[in-house]
Amino acid sequence: HWAVANLWPQTPPPISAPHSIPFDEVTPRNCMPSLHTAWATAIFIHSRKGPRLLRYAGTFWLIATLCATLGFGYHYGVDLIAGVVFTLTIEAGVRTFDRGWDRSGLRLTAYGTAVFVALLVSYRWLPVQMAEHPWLAGPLLLLAMASVIYGYLRTVARWEPAPAPARVPQPEPELL
Repeated sequence: HWAVANLWPQTPPPISAPHSIPFDEVTPRNCMPSLHTAWATAIFIHSRKGPRLLRYAGTFWLIATLCATLGFGYHYGVDLIAGVVFTLTIEAGVRTFDRGWDRSGLRLTAYGTAVFVALLVSYRWLPVQMAEHPWLAGPLLLLAMASVIYGYLRTVARWEPAPAPARVPQPEPELL
């Protein structure tokens, strides 16, 4: 009874024009960006270099968090997209600071910030237009998020030390 409506997955959400939803003093409000998603994304990122069980746990936590926040109605899909972009941008900024303000990291942080601001601006001033053209707005939002993910993966991959090549033993000359 905490959610405004019990919709997904039993009942599809009603298709209507966006409108304000009145809140009482008890019902928790939606958070933008989804900090649930932000934390789950950070856990996922930092579990990648751990043992296999930790990687599985990080993946499970991310998927379970995404499903739960959507399923229980705590967040909308756009909140999750903003949460991922928010986390990757902060992660890029922190890692860039640790690397001595690396140029590629600064570019990624600036790009992530620009995408995040564009998302927030579009959510605030273009919700009706986005709802009228869901097959255009949805893929564009996912593409914006994917571009930040791609930039993050490329930048961080350059920062990782290259593995040392395996030494091949050279044949020793025989003594006669």
